Amino acid sequence: MRALIFATIVIFAACTGSPSNGQQQAVHPVAQGAPHSSFTPAFEGQTRAPEALSGVRINAEEIASGLDHPWAIVFLPDGRMLVTERAGRLRVVTREGAISNPVQGLPRVHVQGQGGLLDVVLGLDFATDRMIYWSYAEPRDGGRGTSVARGRLTDDLRRVEQVQVIFRQLPARDTGGHYGSRLVFDRAGHLYITLGERQRPASRVLAQDLSTHLGKIVRINADGSVPPDNPFVGRADALPQNWSYGHRNVQGADLNPDTGKLWIVEHGPRGGDELNIPRAGLNYGWPIIGYGIDYNGAPQHETSAREGMEQPIYYWDPVIAPGDMDFYRGGLFPWRGDVLIAGLDTQALVRLDIDGERVTGEERFALGVGRIRDLAESEDGAIWIVTDEDNGRILRLTPQS
Repeated sequence: MRALIFATIVIFAACTGSPSNGQQQAVHPVAQGAPHSSFTPAFEGQTRAPEALSGVRINAEEIASGLDHPWAIVFLPDGRMLVTERAGRLRVVTREGAISNPVQGLPRVHVQGQGGLLDVVLGLDFATDRMIYWSYAEPRDGGRGTSVARGRLTDDLRRVEQVQVIFRQLPARDTGGHYGSRLVFDRAGHLYITLGERQRPASRVLAQDLSTHLGKIVRINADGSVPPDNPFVGRADALPQNWSYGHRNVQGADLNPDTGKLWIVEHGPRGGDELNIPRAGLNYGWPIIGYGIDYNGAPQHETSAREGMEQPIYYWDPVIAPGDMDFYRGGLFPWRGDVLIAGLDTQALVRLDIDGERVTGEERFALGVGRIRDLAESEDGAIWIVTDEDNGRILRLTPQS
């Protein structure tokens, strides 16, 4: 067990105006650099929404440290947390910051580059069957790929038993990037898995190829079987698990609490991070359309729009490098219904005002705590984050009164 470390940091929103008690809408966007691409937005408000000042100041309390690139955090019913480390370990962490020895029983994980142990979620019936689900980079002949397994977490939280791999991304690739992946259950018990296209030029084009899982959102049942109403069931040229396609690398996802629809946030190249609502059978354009450029400065896309390809409801250029995203459901912060996004390169908590399916305002909190990989909300409305570092930390965010 590791000793508890406490530190408190007061964070102000990264804004140009002064905070107020009531939310303000400014006429200017959040301060940011010049866009990398010269593409014109498809509609007003698709990017650089007005800065929305909520007047909130944030206390960031360090709860634990010493984790090796923590990737995901989820709360157990008793208030303890399951936390994954990309290095291949699953830990149990108490609310006071005590970190367990690694949970035993997980299958072998390939740890290299962006690969390792990734997301973890509780099954919808965890209270009765104690099933958890996790995604990871699985070593295979010819490379590795994103896989999802499930197993029963023992009562003492020391092992997972009855482990079963319920999904394997096909084909495996010998590259170290763009594995995805977030796991989200919908209200009917289907499991959405967000996937990347494995990064390299030869594999990124497969985001448009329905005979692969690369660059896709997939939808399966909790046991790994395929729902009969998936959009590509019965097509000889498509894998039946595919739900939507044309994605780059999706590492954030949540259900809209009002509509029950899946929302995602995905990485662009230099410019072009996107907020999308992936709908059954639709094509989201990568790598043909988008709003960024290649890392070497060369054009990345043929165009920013094409018939038959969906537009993001919002995009960022320059990027925020998004980790996870959650709709805020609590009452501790005055943000109920807003989208919260973990920022990696920006090292910021990004908040979006939402009106239906449009972004109407944006606010950023420059926390200064490192790369924020994941966030989760506890039952009291506090926001918990993990930082993606060698000495990764867990911090609890609350509003300063």
